[in-house]
Amino acid sequence: MEILWFIIVAFMLTMYVVLDGFDLGAGIIHLLVAKSDDERRLVLNSIGPLWDGNEVWILAAGGTLYFAFPLLYASSFSGFYLPLIIVLWLLMLRGLGIEFRQHIHNTMWKTFWDVVFSVASILLAIFFGAALGNVVRGVPLNREGYFFEPLWTTFTIVPESGILDWFTTLMGLVALFTLTTHGANYVAMKTEGEVQSRARSIASKASWGVVLTWVISLLAVTAIHPELWNNFSSYAWGYVFPVIGILGIVGMFYYNPRKEDGKAFLSSTLFIAGMLATTAFGLFPTVLPASTDPNFSLTVYNVSAKSYGLSVGLVWWILGIILASGYFIFIYRTFRGKVTLTAEGGGY
Repeated sequence: MEILWFIIVAFMLTMYVVLDGFDLGAGIIHLLVAKSDDERRLVLNSIGPLWDGNEVWILAAGGTLYFAFPLLYASSFSGFYLPLIIVLWLLMLRGLGIEFRQHIHNTMWKTFWDVVFSVASILLAIFFGAALGNVVRGVPLNREGYFFEPLWTTFTIVPESGILDWFTTLMGLVALFTLTTHGANYVAMKTEGEVQSRARSIASKASWGVVLTWVISLLAVTAIHPELWNNFSSYAWGYVFPVIGILGIVGMFYYNPRKEDGKAFLSSTLFIAGMLATTAFGLFPTVLPASTDPNFSLTVYNVSAKSYGLSVGLVWWILGIILASGYFIFIYRTFRGKVTLTAEGGGY
């Protein structure tokens, strides 16, 4: 039962990165892909009906984590207290940037909130990537399973590292380039004209950043955490996950120049899902490695709730995911196709 809930949490986090990732990416490229107010409204309209619903996945993942792995939830939320507060502020600023820009029809007002929206999106991508880097690298857990990390210490990988060091910053750059490409593919898929052309160009260039930072990160992971590959040696079927990720990268380079934007977007989705699944498979059964002593690491077996609670919770989770999936299918089908500008005062 613990393994099933590990898969469920990993699935929900992957869904968040894939879905909220494209509107984060749209925010990252917002000031580059859109040169006029009408073009910026077009980009915002492409994510407008979806972005707040996409963020529900991270709330649902947090609630699931609290239910299934309470010690991991308690340890992570106390240890990552500072970056979580920063992420919370960035999420709020990003939402304000989207919603406030149309309240006053003034160029300076709109430009200010456009910058807030874009900068918050960039920083969120970097912080989410750094968070994944912390999970891969390990955190200074004590015997009781708790820790606290400052924002940074020596910027090197030591047992008492901070949130940011060279490796977690590298992972932040991986996330930044990945979500930039993902968002650009989405904007290209949803728009036409100059915005679409610029989005394709950004996706093409950012894809090279994905490849470069991804390869460097693989070398870095092998150097600092080689045991991540042990599961692949024991269970060869796990190689299907990195293969999916590689196919996603190949698809991005293949479909983008052919202007097949939907397939390019699907390819970046496959890359994200494949790489996150690869990380989860490599870490299992560890959910939070200890940089202080491997014996202090948190695993699915020593942080999970009781079997009875997990069994009962599974019934309610299935009901909830059916309702949520139905809602998302309805919303995405309703707003499928290219976006257009509404009259001033409507939309964004």
